[in-house]
Amino acid sequence: MKRSIKKIFQNLNTYLYFILFSAIVTSLFFLEINLSYDKADNLKNQKAIITKLSHLDKDDLELTLIQFNAKSAQLQQEIEKLKLLYNYAYIEQYLLKNKEEYFQDLVKLSQLTNNFNQIAQQYYTNKKESDNKKEKLNKALHEVNSFIDSMLLKNLSYNKLQFNIAKNIIFVLFFLILFATIYYRKTLSSIYKDIEYLLQIDKKKKLYTPYSQEADAIALRMNRKNITVDNPELIDPLTNINNYKGLQYAYSLKKDLKESNVTSVTVLEIDDFSKSNRTFPQDVTQTILKKIAYTISLHEQPTDVIARTDYNQFILVLSRPTKELAFKDLEIIRESIAELKFNTPQHGALNITVSGGFVIKPNNASLQEAIKQAKEILHYAKTVGKNKILKINDLAFKGI
Repeated sequence: MKRSIKKIFQNLNTYLYFILFSAIVTSLFFLEINLSYDKADNLKNQKAIITKLSHLDKDDLELTLIQFNAKSAQLQQEIEKLKLLYNYAYIEQYLLKNKEEYFQDLVKLSQLTNNFNQIAQQYYTNKKESDNKKEKLNKALHEVNSFIDSMLLKNLSYNKLQFNIAKNIIFVLFFLILFATIYYRKTLSSIYKDIEYLLQIDKKKKLYTPYSQEADAIALRMNRKNITVDNPELIDPLTNINNYKGLQYAYSLKKDLKESNVTSVTVLEIDDFSKSNRTFPQDVTQTILKKIAYTISLHEQPTDVIARTDYNQFILVLSRPTKELAFKDLEIIRESIAELKFNTPQHGALNITVSGGFVIKPNNASLQEAIKQAKEILHYAKTVGKNKILKINDLAFKGI
């Protein structure tokens, strides 16, 4: 099955966004790990400050109190920093969901720190040495240090949990990116081979099967032999494809080329583009007709016949192995026309669409009979909307 270059590059665009997303996720995990280290350093720093507070020199009471007040204020700042750091800990917040526990620990740490500060202040403001007050200070020191140790252990366990989550996610992202990179490297290499194939002019071209739909369509158009090009009476002068006479003549020569194939007949009409109600200037009209004819011709295979048979109508006689494949190719043509862009000074950017009637020509029916039936289906298609190709089953479904 041939791939569409357009879809390949759309998927490639999505893949690039996926790589960007993967980079953001990986960065968040590294940021989280760095925050965990910052929290551990913060707690260790608090332990160091508290230890210094319990060993201040009492000889110079005024200097001691100045040092004590500075260290006490620093302790509260360190606790506030811990609160601030958690705002950026997205994994802990949304995956581990430990916010309530974390802030409860900070509240308790703040209480133990305040209790230690009060006992330490009483101890240092009293000039007389007291074993009871020294014992209380050591007890308060032990309580706050023990709690900080417990917070460090929790932080370590959370770090381990985060690492395991990060490891699994990064492994998955790595293998997805690896497989996608291998796939797109192979795909882009195939597209490049298609381009090389289209540039070749020797007989080796016949040994290569195009990978993409677009290259296949262009190759078919390049290889086909236009049997009516030497007779101006069979050519539409504006679009340089068959007119109605050319259609009949070309079909008579090609109809027996592939007897095992089915023959589909489709009448396409440009929506809101009638000869009696010309909306656009002549140069714009001619440009639209030429581009549509060229777009249709890109999908023409050697056994197909295409023609412009009316002002805004084209007839496509396709030979394909199955009815489904014929209709699929018609849908590709319709979508390709809808994607064309036209810019005009009066109307700005224009989007042109076509509607159509699709039939499979029975072997015992004439081409004219199939065209007549396709036009009846086209007439119904125009009443139910635009940019649609309907089949005879659609008429039967509606009870027509």
